[in-house]
Amino acid sequence: DIDIENIPLDDKKTFEMLARGETLGLFQLNGGGMTRALIELKPTVIYDINVMVALYRPGPMDNINEYIARKQGQKPVTYMHPKMKNFLDTTFGVLVYQDDLLMTAIEVAGYTWGEVDKFRKAVGKKIPEEMAKQHVIFVEGCMKHGSMTKAGAEAIWKLFEPFQGYGFNKAHAASYGKVAYQTAYMKANFPAIYMSAVLT
Repeated sequence: DIDIENIPLDDKKTFEMLARGETLGLFQLNGGGMTRALIELKPTVIYDINVMVALYRPGPMDNINEYIARKQGQKPVTYMHPKMKNFLDTTFGVLVYQDDLLMTAIEVAGYTWGEVDKFRKAVGKKIPEEMAKQHVIFVEGCMKHGSMTKAGAEAIWKLFEPFQGYGFNKAHAASYGKVAYQTAYMKANFPAIYMSAVLT
């Protein structure tokens, strides 16, 4: 008798199963590429699952290896601007969510919440003309508010560009991540019952 909304979120068996790549029948976590990434990552907390759900999208997909390397301590955790540590510390300085772009625009480039909403729409709806406008505003803002060089501001913008190809916001990733974890928990702890349900 399982209350799926009240299962432990730190179940060792669940994370060990994911690290072995036993992902068949799981929500969001199956498939060759995702499975390989989970084996390399060896997730230890539910936030790792949220991150993988978000990273495995056309926008931030190129950041998967960097996230894994930083989590495993193979690469140093760095931030392109000191203020970015305030919101990227849990992802080891890697841009993962749409929110990360918005917070960078606010904290480093001096956007207001109203201005950043226009930026969000431009990214989310992939509007090239608006993105070109935002590019100029962002770079100038970084130089003025973030005391950055033009080259440094352009380097951050370059990381933003792939997100036009589709990225998740944090709330969406957390919702998907929770359901993904719930399916993994069921499979790790009740494999026969869970896989029977999947087949049915």
